[in-house]
Amino acid sequence: MKTLRKTGIVLTALLFSVLMNAQTQWTPDKNHTKIGFTAIHYTITEVEGEFREFDASITSDTEDFDGAKVTFTAKISSIDTNNERRDNHLKGDDFFNAEKYPEMKFDGNFNKIDGKYFLVGDLTIRDVTKPIKFDTKYSGTIALGEKGRKAGFKITGAIDRYDYGLKWDSVIETGGLVVERKIVITCNLELNEAKP
Repeated sequence: MKTLRKTGIVLTALLFSVLMNAQTQWTPDKNHTKIGFTAIHYTITEVEGEFREFDASITSDTEDFDGAKVTFTAKISSIDTNNERRDNHLKGDDFFNAEKYPEMKFDGNFNKIDGKYFLVGDLTIRDVTKPIKFDTKYSGTIALGEKGRKAGFKITGAIDRYDYGLKWDSVIETGGLVVERKIVITCNLELNEAKP
């Protein structure tokens, strides 16, 4: 009897451990997700754009996404600034060179530090990889019955485009650049929990 009881305790502990360490997969709801950026133009205005074609995978061992693994790719050819001529310039060798370097990639994690979230990892553009750390707001997780669970995040940060070989520019009379080096990244993510 004692042996059965011990076996039951061990099995319960193992099951609890498996459940606690179970990985949950999440993917973006592309109808409610935007991978956007903003650049300063002529030092006086902001030009916004986004990548229309992208994919991401988030794997979490925890309910609050602390330490969750994040991978992301965006197709450079899908860049959209609402101006075809500008988009074609961005796709060319002055900037991204979509033909030679068709994807932008990220590999990293969500990290929770002192109650605040960050996206930390390596961003690759034009085969140049640099570490980044972006502020992240985790808006929570909700259950929608048969539709499953959803989670929301807003990621904000900035990169120096020169770091990634996007160095085209021209200086205006005031001494400023036509396109500022600093590019602000804003990503609004709505995630769907993958069904087993």
